[in-house]
Amino acid sequence: MKSFLPSILISIALFACNSQESSQTNPAKSTITLSRPQYQNQLYGFWLGQCIANWTGLVTEMDKIGNIGEVQTGDFYTRDDWGKPDQPSIWGEGIPSDLSPTIDFVFRGDGEIWGADDDTDIEYMYQHLLHEHQTSMLTGEQIRNGWLKHIKHEEENYLWVSNQKALDLMIEGVVPPETSDPSRNEHYAMIDAQLTTEIFGLFAPARPDIALKMAYLPIRTSARMEAAQISEFYVTMYALASKVDSELSMEEKVLWMANEARKVLPDTAYPALMYDFVKEKYESGITWEQTRDSVYQRYQVEQKDGYDITSQNLYCNGCFAAGINYAASLVSLFYGKGDIVETIKIGALAGWDSDNPTATWGGMLGFMLGKEGVEKAFGRTFSNQFNIHRTRQNFPNGGIDSFENMAEKGVQIIDRVVGEEMKGTVDLAKDVWIISVR
Repeated sequence: MKSFLPSILISIALFACNSQESSQTNPAKSTITLSRPQYQNQLYGFWLGQCIANWTGLVTEMDKIGNIGEVQTGDFYTRDDWGKPDQPSIWGEGIPSDLSPTIDFVFRGDGEIWGADDDTDIEYMYQHLLHEHQTSMLTGEQIRNGWLKHIKHEEENYLWVSNQKALDLMIEGVVPPETSDPSRNEHYAMIDAQLTTEIFGLFAPARPDIALKMAYLPIRTSARMEAAQISEFYVTMYALASKVDSELSMEEKVLWMANEARKVLPDTAYPALMYDFVKEKYESGITWEQTRDSVYQRYQVEQKDGYDITSQNLYCNGCFAAGINYAASLVSLFYGKGDIVETIKIGALAGWDSDNPTATWGGMLGFMLGKEGVEKAFGRTFSNQFNIHRTRQNFPNGGIDSFENMAEKGVQIIDRVVGEEMKGTVDLAKDVWIISVR
């Protein structure tokens, strides 16, 4: 595996480690050892899992957003709707999704190509920019120049709400983080930053503090206040995926990671209160549909905990907002219990901007499982080809890339992060990273 290691100390580890083990922590020590080849396999699983979840969630995107009142039959999907005909989205003009006639998984097999979407393409772009600039910390100018080069300005560019406004401001000469300033960008509370920044957690394995530092400016390219907090929650969970005890079950792992990530949220802000509410409902033993309906009632009808989107009279009642989609994502996370198949199914049926929570958890669980784990979960193999030019532009090779290459670039970026930001060790003899943890 190729790698570049500028200014990184290359040494032999002073203690024994298993280079095939993804992560291993010892409470008596302050280091963690990660296998670089296995991490590369896990990054492959991230891209694959994210693509499966993204495209599956698109089938039901904006089909069900509630009608601001007591929940009626048909207002939202339930588990019984899986495999049944897809219903039109709010903008579907009576026509269901053309991705699948039924609510089901969307796959790409050998000989086919996964298309980029807004849940994958800006993360791809940020990885490219980190690699191109040989840096761990993107500047505002680097972000602006990258957006202007790789995102179409006028024709269909697969940007919406806050991301689109951020691009408009960049075209005018505004540089992040001013592109999310509420006085300039009225959409700063929307979901956009969640889609674009989770990957920074994977670039700083086992170190949420470094991940949040790397993601600070990318998050604030399009988000502020609670929307930024929610994005930081996701980044933290992704970073913790390398630190969680390998002896735990998948359900125990995701619950530990979620509870740890909850600590980054201010206790009195609505993201923390949403987390506590959804977790309490989950632990009460009611169904995920009942919890989802309770989320709708509490936050969109009653506007509790300071979540006042409904009173703002936004288009589709803020169906793109960070808050309601965050709450819906927690429903699929808790009730999915670490099972990638179940988590994606619940996320796709939960409502609102359903491709976004599914892509977030599909990517995270795909990373935890690795390539072979994802294939085993679905009982099949998948295409490894990715077309970034479906939604973006000006990338090498006509925009066609492979998950293997994308994962290898990720490892190269982490080499730099481990050496420069973590002051850790890249041990090429054993092909591992040795990282100090807190």
